[in-house]
Amino acid sequence: MYTFETKVRVRYAETDQMGYVYYGNYATFYEVGRVELFRSLGFSYKALEESGIMLPVMELHSRFLKPARYDEEITVKVYLKEKPSVKIRFDYDLFNQGGELLNSGSTTLVFVDMKRNKPCMAPRDFMERVQAHFD
Repeated sequence: MYTFETKVRVRYAETDQMGYVYYGNYATFYEVGRVELFRSLGFSYKALEESGIMLPVMELHSRFLKPARYDEEITVKVYLKEKPSVKIRFDYDLFNQGGELLNSGSTTLVFVDMKRNKPCMAPRDFMERVQAHFD
């Protein structure tokens, strides 16, 4: 398993009239976590796409426990619990500054060969970077 965490600060534009983070913005927080997890492994979405592979989201689940509010710093904890193959699943826990769990979720993405527009295995260099976390 590989775990990574990053922080995001809630911007005013991400909140609704009640001052809570609008529910659709949690998907953006998940994306921030995924992108930064890739970076922590020395990999990037940009490099992946330049190599001809894209990673569309095929499934998203989100459970809202407590509201996140404007100007709070949110910790996005991301877990790779399963070794990727054609698909890669990310699990998330979002915490406020007091350490309270605000949201839990998951996304499943699929590696797609952009030329053929068909699913493919995760790139070898990416798998080499994550392999040590699954031995």
